[in-house]
Amino acid sequence: MVKKIVDANVVLRYLLRDNEKLFEKSFTLLENAKIGKEIIVITEGVLTECVYVLLKVYRVDRIVIAEKLRELFSYKGIGNSDREDLIAALKIFGETQLSIVDSILCAKAVNHAMTLVTFDEELNSLYKKKSR
Repeated sequence: MVKKIVDANVVLRYLLRDNEKLFEKSFTLLENAKIGKEIIVITEGVLTECVYVLLKVYRVDRIVIAEKLRELFSYKGIGNSDREDLIAALKIFGETQLSIVDSILCAKAVNHAMTLVTFDEELNSLYKKKSR
């Protein structure tokens, strides 16, 4: 099965249902991914854009953003090689005030036993706590 890579608009229309025509197209694709009939990739950049738009433009609560996007990344047909890292990053994002980018850095550093180098005290503190 050929993997499909989606942009932020596909994910956003699916989550927001703010344009019925585009929602239906994204719904078909993502519901098929839910059951593994389609394999799709949601890149780190697309995830970051989705979080930004939901948080800053639509003013969705970060806990809701984290929950909905983690649910999406749990779909059977999500073909990301970094899927577990992004799910972990969304958990961090929902539980802290860190940006999604810092959350991704922390998750990847912890999950892959890398040393995180940062001047951000909050990020560094969380990284140290999680990497014990």
